[in-house]
Amino acid sequence: MKKVSILSLIVSFFLFFSACNQQITNENVENDSTKIEESADLQLQKATEVCKVGDFAPDFSLKNVDGKMVSFQNFPQAKGFIVIFTCNHCPYSIAYEDRINALDAKFKSKGFPVIAINPNDSLVNEEDSYSQMIVRAKEKRFSFPYLIDDKQQVFPKYGATRTPHIFVLSRKESKLLVEYIGSIDNNHEEPAKVTEKYVEAAVNALLKGEKPEINFTKAIGCSIKVAEK
Repeated sequence: MKKVSILSLIVSFFLFFSACNQQITNENVENDSTKIEESADLQLQKATEVCKVGDFAPDFSLKNVDGKMVSFQNFPQAKGFIVIFTCNHCPYSIAYEDRINALDAKFKSKGFPVIAINPNDSLVNEEDSYSQMIVRAKEKRFSFPYLIDDKQQVFPKYGATRTPHIFVLSRKESKLLVEYIGSIDNNHEEPAKVTEKYVEAAVNALLKGEKPEINFTKAIGCSIKVAEK
């Protein structure tokens, strides 16, 4: 009886230890996945400047898919810009690609060109690599600059947390004022069912010399991906 009791005790201890070890392993996997999701927010918290409506937007110099460096200085005649943080892999970004092309086609000639920026680290998702950006831009015939924030220093300054995340800017002498922050419209899944075109409304108001009636909405999309340092 004593031998049976000792054997049962050993088996029970082994099963308990295995269960605890499995729980720790699962917790580690969950922690690793959440680290990536939370990393953009951590970057944002560390940023010394975050753009809000009414602030002046920081300039940048980032590499375009054609290999050239692009900044606001490349558009001296622009009245403002539609800056869109987007990427290759995010389903929300993909859903909006045609609409982003349409925004550029509609407003570039009126002085508000689109500038798209990929803020993601390709170490987290290789689909967002610079080489894949070149492929995607050609496939979708992007009519606008598609830049890579390779050092991930631009998106925290703007306060972007999602892809896509839009910032509409208007020129005030030598500076650019943030006039709208948020989503492109209110239906990423079905363009035909859109009832609120936030970016279009904001730019149209600015072209009339007015302020956007709606100047902030919640950005709906994928979290910006930052590799663990």
